[in-house]
Amino acid sequence: QGQLVESGGGSVQTGGSLRLSCTVSGYIDRTVIMGWFRQALGKEREGVAVIYTRAGRTYYADSVKGRFTISQDSAKNTLYLQMNSLKPDDAAVYYCAADTGSSVYSHYDVRRFTTWGQGTQVTVSS
Repeated sequence: QGQLVESGGGSVQTGGSLRLSCTVSGYIDRTVIMGWFRQALGKEREGVAVIYTRAGRTYYADSVKGRFTISQDSAKNTLYLQMNSLKPDDAAVYYCAADTGSSVYSHYDVRRFTTWGQGTQVTVSS
């Protein structure tokens, strides 16, 4: 089983930027898909951005399209989420997720992923 460790969260003002990192260990060569999810207080966890690691295809939730960019650095075993033009609605705990196989679930469905990081807090002040 792999391990995911997020970092890079923090507090910014509206319009600011942050870059989240997710370091992968244990099974990087077998990952098929990785993603970033977020969970705001009192809300369900939602998919933000995903990447199919072998093909490099990326997908974004409509709420972040054009502002967030997901990328991977295979040499560093790291997944990134560059977040620009942050809004108060983006405030949440952000989680990195990964999986090594196929699934019947959508890539925005939390059930699609079997391995999760511990989360990193992002706060956006107006």
